[in-house]
Amino acid sequence: MLSRSAERLYWLARYLERTENTARLVSATMNLIYDLPFGVELGWHNLLNICGVEAAFNQRYKTCSEQNAIHFLLTDMNNPGSLLASLTIARENIRTSREMMPDEAWEQVNEMYLYAKNNLDQVLHRRERALFLQEIMRGCQRFTGFIAGAMSRNASYRFISLGRNVERADMTTRIMDFGTILLAENRSHMMREYETMLWINVLKSLSALLMYRKQIRQRIKGKEVLSYLLKNPEFPGAVHHCLLEINDCIQQLPNCKELADFIDPMIVEILEINIGETTPAQLRITLDTLQAQFNDLHQQISATWFLSP
Repeated sequence: MLSRSAERLYWLARYLERTENTARLVSATMNLIYDLPFGVELGWHNLLNICGVEAAFNQRYKTCSEQNAIHFLLTDMNNPGSLLASLTIARENIRTSREMMPDEAWEQVNEMYLYAKNNLDQVLHRRERALFLQEIMRGCQRFTGFIAGAMSRNASYRFISLGRNVERADMTTRIMDFGTILLAENRSHMMREYETMLWINVLKSLSALLMYRKQIRQRIKGKEVLSYLLKNPEFPGAVHHCLLEINDCIQQLPNCKELADFIDPMIVEILEINIGETTPAQLRITLDTLQAQFNDLHQQISATWFLSP
């Protein structure tokens, strides 16, 4: 496989995962903000912070209103992480790699792009925005399901899976980072009162609520939620599971030894973290370190398979 083809497949998966994550986060946050009473210190700036675009947003907008945040996160092409920008880049990557996967995969991404492009006005109204986001999430899931059910487990599939899991793990650590705010000792009485609802929203933003309840059969608690999202080897959105999937992909691709040596210490480090004995401040440092390690992992992947000598 040509390195440029592998790189397109990797970024196709990353941008589609980013598209779905953005849609899911906006949907979950939107529902939560409308349900919470006035006075709970949770707003659109928290969502911008999770997505890592708060500084870029502040350069373009004076106020963090709902309309400004929604425009920046969903339709602003000047924001490379917006839903529309991510979907546009994903479409271009699959358009130039159509020979590497079934035709239906290209058709699914193209139809989703055209739907988003032709229905941008829906994001201005709350009810229509919810329907718009649901359709985008379904489109991403249809693509993932089709690839899983109709594509040979060859190098092309491995690079798609690699990109998806790198992006997914990075987003999970960002959402967990937001979760540390809910554990802070100086959080308000109002936030303490609605703490369970906030943790449910954290799980919903990763479609993890049902699986968490099936495995942890007791009242939802913050540190148990964070431990589940970090260490669970079976849930697809958990960081540990993503690392196992990444390791599996790497082992079946050429020139993998250095990358495999990079992954193993990360898994050991994650399993050694004791969330119950970690303060929110220490946990934030740990999660920041993990995010830096995932960035280093991406650089290693690029240097191994994509970049010219």
